[in-house]
Amino acid sequence: MSAIRRVVFNQKGGVGKSTIAVNLAAVAANLGSKTLLIDLDPQGNASHYLTGGQPSGDTPSAGDFFEQALNISLFGKEVEEYVIPTPFDGLDLLASDPELAELMGKLESRYKMFKLKEALDRLSGTYDEIWIDTPPALNFYTRSALIAANRCLIPFDCDTFSRQALYTLIGNVEEIRSDHNPGLAVEGIVVNQFQPRASLPSRLVEELEAEGLPVIPTRLSSSVRIRESHEAARPMIHLEPRHKLTQEYLALYRHLSGR
Repeated sequence: MSAIRRVVFNQKGGVGKSTIAVNLAAVAANLGSKTLLIDLDPQGNASHYLTGGQPSGDTPSAGDFFEQALNISLFGKEVEEYVIPTPFDGLDLLASDPELAELMGKLESRYKMFKLKEALDRLSGTYDEIWIDTPPALNFYTRSALIAANRCLIPFDCDTFSRQALYTLIGNVEEIRSDHNPGLAVEGIVVNQFQPRASLPSRLVEELEAEGLPVIPTRLSSSVRIRESHEAARPMIHLEPRHKLTQEYLALYRHLSGR
């Protein structure tokens, strides 16, 4: 059976995209799924979160994978040759690389948007789940991820500007589904950094639900512990399994997976 492929995407920065991708991938691996996280953001936040630093120049990366798509002499290497293990059992990483920013124009001009999908199709059966973290922009890498994935999660941080961007974002995902990937679906909107005692977040979420948008019922709380998790380079399931936020990530994962 082929892996479930989820992309975590929002064109607005600072909504917790990388944090959500890493923690859900870590939960999946911790519960026994063979899991791959792909970091397509040149900033490399997800890679840093899992490894404690930027991979060295000798470490295989997503940059190397996309570079070989431009260089016929490098053809023949499979995507798994660019994947590295993380310190966490069952969780592998296709790490980010600052070179991704430099490669993007060449990749766009040569229309390489389907290379990631082709590579992940060849990985069929190797992983149970593949999670893709994307840049906060609708660019080559985000489009590649949406073409390669079958489910899209949209983080929402209870901000008025996030709400305004949400409709455009869903429209962009629908356009890619219609033009390139009929198997793609918006799996849900993940409410992040939720403060239930504040009136604005609750009101915004209620309005989104009233409009029929696919808001996932599990909320992710705002917590200083997540910053400590970043600094320690340990996802919450490994840093503090009993923490309220960890339990929320577990509940969110179980909602998505039906486990």
